[in-house]
Amino acid sequence: MTPNEKTIVKFYTALSNADTSKLCECYHPNIQFHDPVFGSLKGNEVCQMWKMLIERSKGNLKIEFSDVKADDHLGSARWIASYRFSKTNRKVVNTIYAKFHFKDNLIIKHTDDFDIWKWAKQAMGLKGFLLGWTGFMHKKIQEQARFSLKKHTEKNHK
Repeated sequence: MTPNEKTIVKFYTALSNADTSKLCECYHPNIQFHDPVFGSLKGNEVCQMWKMLIERSKGNLKIEFSDVKADDHLGSARWIASYRFSKTNRKVVNTIYAKFHFKDNLIIKHTDDFDIWKWAKQAMGLKGFLLGWTGFMHKKIQEQARFSLKKHTEKNHK
């Protein structure tokens, strides 16, 4: 196993154990993150996002990961997150494809890709099914996620 594959395994093991300290140790201080729900995040925002998501899962976040691959610069993994969406309490099983860039054996760029419409259908029910594929709904989902992250970060820095 390469050093960067070990970093990916450490990252997902920490996520599955709700250990944000260990998870954040895997990130470079200049981390850049992107996914369909939060859009682009940088630096401390990324760890705050994971802390918020773990906190909101109330111990009911299940993580499975596989297909971990990495060389000196690039890596990838497939992971499945199972949880209840906090706003609706609906069950979500989200299959995610992650890509990583590394610097000094730390993740400096992390991109999670998944089907936002499939996620919206599970998380929001009929509304997600009817509108989850639209740009309007994608923007609304992202605005709400970013607002929630901002409130979470403000609350935890007081």
